[in-house]
Amino acid sequence: MKNLDLLQQSYFREAQLLRLELFTKNLELRELLINPTVRAETIRGKTLEIIEIQSKQEEKAIEYLIKVRNLLNPEQLKAWCPEQEFPRFRQMMPGMGPMGPMSPK
Repeated sequence: MKNLDLLQQSYFREAQLLRLELFTKNLELRELLINPTVRAETIRGKTLEIIEIQSKQEEKAIEYLIKVRNLLNPEQLKAWCPEQEFPRFRQMMPGMGPMGPMSPK
């Protein structure tokens, strides 16, 4: 599926940029935390920037999954396991453990 390959390449390129931005912001946060002259408000502001980038990452992942879903025919859709696409997606799904769905208690 050429469309899927193009979609994956595009997503991973965008995701890589967000990961780099998140890495940079985390380094900046570290520097703020170890600087005794930095005010708490500055640290909180940097934390909000990090949360915003994390939110963008999750939005991109969901948009990617929706686009993949739209490419699949009904048979492929039945066999598709979106949790395997992204480890973080598994964490976002209620009731999902590291090995798949958790059994009811």
